Amino acid sequence: MRKIPILLAMLWASSADAQVLPLREQAKVVNEILADRFDNLLPVLMDKTGIDMWVLISREYNEDPVLRTMLPAEWLSARRRTILVFYRDAANNKYEKLAIARYNVGESIKASWDLTKFPNQWDALADIIQTRKPKKIGINTSVHHAHADGLDHTDYAEMMEKIPAAYKNKVVSAEDLAIRWLETRTAREMAIYPQLVDITHSIIEEGFSEKVITPGITTTDDLVWWFREKIRGLGLETWFHPSVSVQRNDPQSFEHLRNFSNRPKDDVIQPGDLLHVDIGITYLRLNTDIQQHAYVLKPGEQELPSSIKKAFERSNRLQDILTSQFKEGKSGNTILADALAQAKREGIVASIYTHPLGFHGHAAGPTIGLWDQQNGVPGAGDYPLHNGTAYSIELNTATEIPEWKKTIRIMLEQDGYFDESGFRYINGRQKEVYLVPRPKAGIGD
Repeated sequence: MRKIPILLAMLWASSADAQVLPLREQAKVVNEILADRFDNLLPVLMDKTGIDMWVLISREYNEDPVLRTMLPAEWLSARRRTILVFYRDAANNKYEKLAIARYNVGESIKASWDLTKFPNQWDALADIIQTRKPKKIGINTSVHHAHADGLDHTDYAEMMEKIPAAYKNKVVSAEDLAIRWLETRTAREMAIYPQLVDITHSIIEEGFSEKVITPGITTTDDLVWWFREKIRGLGLETWFHPSVSVQRNDPQSFEHLRNFSNRPKDDVIQPGDLLHVDIGITYLRLNTDIQQHAYVLKPGEQELPSSIKKAFERSNRLQDILTSQFKEGKSGNTILADALAQAKREGIVASIYTHPLGFHGHAAGPTIGLWDQQNGVPGAGDYPLHNGTAYSIELNTATEIPEWKKTIRIMLEQDGYFDESGFRYINGRQKEVYLVPRPKAGIGD
């Protein structure tokens, strides 16, 4: 029987000395962030997008993706039918947060439904609309952005049947407002985000080491499940199942479909392998998404082969090309086209599939390419870049490795932030391939 070098004790011998808060403290932070977003961010976004009333509706276990981000930490789902109404009268500096629900929605949104006066929940919504007389009533419907399309058919039909006739033509898509709510990161969130990315980097660094990998014994699936157990052992969650893949000196090509869907599931890691991991964690309602590489040294090797080093540097260069194109108001499709054109001029065989990051791993905002849509993404790619937004810079380059007589792909993904000062990586990026085992200082042949 093959020995699997995954020991539970290793979970706690971690280089990721994460100070993960107890659940009660996490809830406190989440609710503080949410209150700040409601009080200081949302009215500004409503003014910018021209929506003076935003209506969000969800029934229990069928939550709108936006409404889910507005629930207090103690709520794991909506309750019965939950209706939230945000009203903004900028001219009179008035701003209201209303819940047409049986309960307060946390400390920030008070229940505003008088059941004795309005036994029917829709009548209560109609009264709020009638008394406040909004110019635009935003609802979450969208053709191109799934995150902003959370209003289900039944709730839409019942709402439209009940609201006053004079306001039915004032109902519009709140697509832009929904995306701006989801994509905009606050100062408090960006104070926290570096810890999330640092934890993710540390988990990868430990997994891509001789502490976990024994060449000739450890398989890619062993490593995948080590990552899953490690994340869980730290009191964290992952928003997708990690993947570990191998490129090596063999005739097998390495294309996107093989990496995403046709990857061998129990591949024994061997000396000379180039390893790749794709991993992300969730903490305090924020997400990370990271891809990095490691190389397993062959007997007698002390460093990364120069051909692989040059290939890796090419992907670092592509990162620089892409992020140099970030400009406020520029669409994802334009950023993609300009970056690919610059890469082509530099002789780089490039593929870019970068996405926003935040409340979701694949988050709301401008899509900057998909791996199978390198000519632009209609709709989602037409959305503009805004300040105060986070991204996973995800891409790859193809490079011929002469000694392998084949092309490899260096696939990198690192988390960054864009604001008035430009683009920056939230917690740095990988600039050198990890070596397994790590060379020991002072020990030679």
